[in-house]
Amino acid sequence: MHKRIWSTYVVDAKLRWVPFGIHLFFFLFIMSCTQAQRVESAAYDLMLKGLLDNSVPEKTVKEIGDPASFVVLDAREAPEYAVSHLQDAQWVGYDDFSLERVANLPKDKPILVYCSVGYRSEKISEKLLAEGFQEVYNLYGGIFEWMNQEKPLVNSANQPTEKVHAYNQTWGTWLRKGEKVYE
Repeated sequence: MHKRIWSTYVVDAKLRWVPFGIHLFFFLFIMSCTQAQRVESAAYDLMLKGLLDNSVPEKTVKEIGDPASFVVLDAREAPEYAVSHLQDAQWVGYDDFSLERVANLPKDKPILVYCSVGYRSEKISEKLLAEGFQEVYNLYGGIFEWMNQEKPLVNSANQPTEKVHAYNQTWGTWLRKGEKVYE
């Protein structure tokens, strides 16, 4: 008599008994091959849903299209911005953000604010709206989602780069494309 490896069995399409673990393995394998990006995206969306207050309007990477139609503001810290940023993005920071950095911006032009995943940029966007800026958007998923969708970034020398400051290793798990930098 054969020993059972799994105690739970299921019947396959040909009515043979097959260990449940084999079905689970093939399901997970197929899912990882065909839907891994969708699953990762769903997990990322779930994380963002818990993190963000949705207190300001958001734009997805796909909704942005050409960021040149926005005044683009980077709400990360200076070392993060130096590694890479969206083309023509103006650094405004987060920890030491000052309204003086945006005093010269027109209040009636659309503004897109981003950070790593969207939390810091949401808080800066709230401040801009409170100061009378009329059309302010938070980039949903931040620069991580921008890179995950293989959109272009530039470095401090304005040269194309695939490097992204991943903030720290915990947050870096959400960056699936590009080269992670932690310095």
